[in-house]
Formats: sequence, structure tokens, C-alpha cells
Amino acid sequence: MDVGLLFDLRNPDQWHRPWARHYARSLEFCEEADRRGAGGLWFTEHHLFEDGYLPQPLTFAAAAAARTRSARIGTAVVLPNLHKPAQLAEDAAVVDLISGGRLEIGFGAGYRVPEYDLFDADFKSRFKQVERNITEVRRLWEKGGVTPGPIQSPVPLWGGFYGPRGARIAGRLGIGLLHISHEVYKQYREGLIEGGHDPGIAQVSDLLPVILADDPEAAWPRVAPHLAHQMNTYRQGSVEGTGHPRPPLLSPGDFPEPPKTDGSWSTLEILTPEDAAVRIHERTKGLPVKHLIFWASIAGMPDDLVVRNIELVSERLPALLAEPGNAAGPRPAKVPAGD
Repeated sequence: MDVGLLFDLRNPDQWHRPWARHYARSLEFCEEADRRGAGGLWFTEHHLFEDGYLPQPLTFAAAAAARTRSARIGTAVVLPNLHKPAQLAEDAAVVDLISGGRLEIGFGAGYRVPEYDLFDADFKSRFKQVERNITEVRRLWEKGGVTPGPIQSPVPLWGGFYGPRGARIAGRLGIGLLHISHEVYKQYREGLIEGGHDPGIAQVSDLLPVILADDPEAAWPRVAPHLAHQMNTYRQGSVEGTGHPRPPLLSPGDFPEPPKTDGSWSTLEILTPEDAAVRIHERTKGLPVKHLIFWASIAGMPDDLVVRNIELVSERLPALLAEPGNAAGPRPAKVPAGD
């Protein structure tokens, strides 16, 4: 199990810095995380966000790959339905080559109608499309349908799905599930069996809604305005083009939320590394966890908090997770495929 960071490169008007400087600074953060031992650097895709949410994660991943040496380079997620499979296969292969074979590619179906409209894609059939497109990208690599191909054979693939339908798709394809949930894991395992795969190959990873800080209480009032912006864009964007009413806007005063009692994560938790290790142990016990991914920044939050978060995630947390009592539970025993 390794620990990494996700970058979405949001640059909201309230805290805006010139775009070229913002991208340069984000690459510096990637270098810093890699130097400090982060297990992964992950990038994600959205379109038409006013704050400039990263639209082309593989392009930025290539830049990060060229400036780092050890961290895995991943997408969490890229949206294959908004790309031609051959172009996606080529772009990803280039990142794998530049990185020296460090690519991890996570795929998702997406949830925003305007993004599908922008690329003349069919939103209603997105789950069928995403399964076909993942299959085609993999086929192009395996059959030499694009050149040059990636270094890794196979490239680690992940399905970024949060519901049972997507989890079964990831299982049928025999790829990892980019979601940590005991309930959804059951559907993923059933999908593996349905696809003729040994459930023992199961792997799960996830983006955890966590920021690390030395003093979470002091960090909260500084992060809350950025979190309110982030959540409002997600909530408002999810109903665009659907005809559904817009949800009410959240304010910084809505955060932090009362802690949940069912063991699930809140919208965001700002934790010390020690508390985070305990929470992660609780959430992942018994699951075959490969990657834990943390936000590098929440919508342009102050650089000093970003830098300290990167330091704690990269250097302090892995040691705590490795300590007895804090490590994730054992991998489930292999079960015959006919079970």
C-alpha cells in the first residue's frame, strides 16, 4: 500500500494566480512530493469549470513524469468517453515512456451532461461506452494497434466507479477498483467472478477526503472557504443540463461537519497523521488496498498548508501506516473463481 497525492489544478477567482505561474507552482509541488517519497502523483479530468479544473490530465501527467523520478504517475480519473480510444492509448503510452514505466491509469464514466455535450458524446449510454472504451484501449496496447506502446505490459488499470454498476464493470474487466467501500467491494468481487477472473487478483484504491495538518483546529477556518467553493462547484455542476433544481450554496460556516458515526468519511477531514492512520485502518480493514490518494490542495488553499500537507502525507503517514495496529488489514484469501 502506497500513499500519494491528487492534483486538480483549480484556480478560483478569489485566490487566482496567473495561469502559467499556477501550473509551474503545481509542478514544483509534484517535484517536492516525489523528493519526499510520495508513492504516487495523480491527476484528474473535468471540463467547463469556471475555476479551470484540469481538463487534460495526461498532458499534465507527462510534464510531472519528466520532472520526477520515483512516484507512480496516475489518473484518478481520465474520462475515456470524451476521447478517441486510439488517441487515449497513444497519450497514455507516451506518459508511460516518459516516466520510465510508472503510469497507473484510472478511468471513469463522468457525471456531467455539459462535458458530454462538449465532446458530442452520449451521456445516457456512458456506462456501456466506458466498458467498451477501456477494453479497446487495452486491446490497442496488447495487439500493437498504436506505436510506440507503453513500457509496462500490462499498464495497471483502474475503474473509478462509486456505485455497484461500475464496480461490476471493473470486476468484469479484471482491473482494479478505484474506490474503497466494503459494500461496493462485494459487487466488484462478483464482477471478477462474472468475468472469469480469480477474485484473488482484486485490488482497491481511492481518493480519501483528507488533508493532513499539525493543528487541524487552526487549519479549518483557512481551508473552509476553499472547501465551500469546491463543494459548490461539484453540487452545481452535477445538475447542469439535467433540468433538476440547483442545490443551495454552501458557506464556509457549514464546515467542519459533525463527525460521522457510521465509519464513513465526512466531506473533508483535516487530521493529524496519527489520527489519519487510525481512521484509514478502520476504513480499509480486510480490503486489498494498493494506493491511498490524498488531496494535495483544496481549490487554491494557502501554499503553506499545501506544502505541509505534502510533507506529512509523503514522509510521516507511511511510517504510521506501517506500524502494528495501524496497518490495513490482511488481503482476503483467494477464493476459487467458481464460488
